[in-house]
Amino acid sequence: MIGPDTAGIAERLGAAADTATAIPQLAAETGLDVDGAYAVQTALLQRRIDRGERLVGLKMGLTSKAKMAQVGVDEVIWGRLTDVMRVPDGGTVDPADYIHPRVEPEVAFLLDRLPQPGEPVGEFRDAVRAVAPAIELIDSRYANFTFSLPDVIADNTSAAAFVVGPWSPVPDGLDNLGVLLEVDGRVAQVGSTAAILGDPRRALDEGIRLAGRHGVRMHSGWVFLAGAATAAVPLRPGAHVRAVVEKLGTASLRAAS
Repeated sequence: MIGPDTAGIAERLGAAADTATAIPQLAAETGLDVDGAYAVQTALLQRRIDRGERLVGLKMGLTSKAKMAQVGVDEVIWGRLTDVMRVPDGGTVDPADYIHPRVEPEVAFLLDRLPQPGEPVGEFRDAVRAVAPAIELIDSRYANFTFSLPDVIADNTSAAAFVVGPWSPVPDGLDNLGVLLEVDGRVAQVGSTAAILGDPRRALDEGIRLAGRHGVRMHSGWVFLAGAATAAVPLRPGAHVRAVVEKLGTASLRAAS
């Protein structure tokens, strides 16, 4: 075989998600590199589209400088969101549907048009229809939530589900807003939107650039998750999770018991 088996790797990852069964890392075994991993991600998402799901946005990963250093890379990664991944604000998910689910607070953008990288704030507000607090539920399909960079890219950057809170107009500043992640009314993580590449708008710039390398262009009406503002925490059965973002409000979900 010349090169990795893109379809076969995508099928193994898809089956792992469908059955909530962890699998070993695949990159070292298959020789998968970053470009090959994005090809696997495309095949993995096509598998979902073929069964009736539709793309509704993109998400970023490794937007924290500390996390980049931890895994030895110097740029962020991106994945895709489908309509089936979206959970209503305040909705319920069943942890049993996942392998080792974790939650993290994020900032979401609602796109009106594709902004140009580095657009001035005023023009950016015209390109981005609205902004909202969000929660991403991540769930690596790999055993022990351990993976290499190609592994996590192929696994659609651990994307599993997401919640978007109420949309509001884009404020003048998004670069240093306080963020809390609460679990059962107690603060589990404290952070700032500055952890998202210094400013969540930079994450959108990076998302446009990186996805464009692979022929993916974002569309009006798509949701864009800019990246986590704090570390993720495990989602326990019965937990109530709330993300609070200064000036933007809250988003929440419940875990079935």
